[in-house]
Amino acid sequence: MITFIKAQASSLTASAADFLITALSVSIFGWWFLAGSIVGTVSGGVVNFYINRNWVFNAGFKHIYPQIIKYIMVWLGNLLLVTLFVYLLTHFFNFNYLLSKVAVSIVMGLSYNYYMQKQFIFPQNEN
Repeated sequence: MITFIKAQASSLTASAADFLITALSVSIFGWWFLAGSIVGTVSGGVVNFYINRNWVFNAGFKHIYPQIIKYIMVWLGNLLLVTLFVYLLTHFFNFNYLLSKVAVSIVMGLSYNYYMQKQFIFPQNEN
């Protein structure tokens, strides 16, 4: 249960970075909402990997390269799913891009991301 709570704290921190970069990209720099969402997702992914590796799953002592490869694989799946659903909600259902991003990120964080990181990227039984 502690790991789940720590993972959610990490996810919130990464999401804050993601949303901040997304909002700045769109509102300040005038980028298309989908480009801003992608840049935000990349930024959040970097933050999330660092925190999860070193704090949530205490895997900083393990070889980083296999973790990075696995994280990138999972993260690419996350990027594709987030981008797809943000686009669908924003374009077809006329949701605000940030509302779309929040809704999709919550669902992804509780379902796909936590499970994949715990079981695939940073498994506790791995030596």
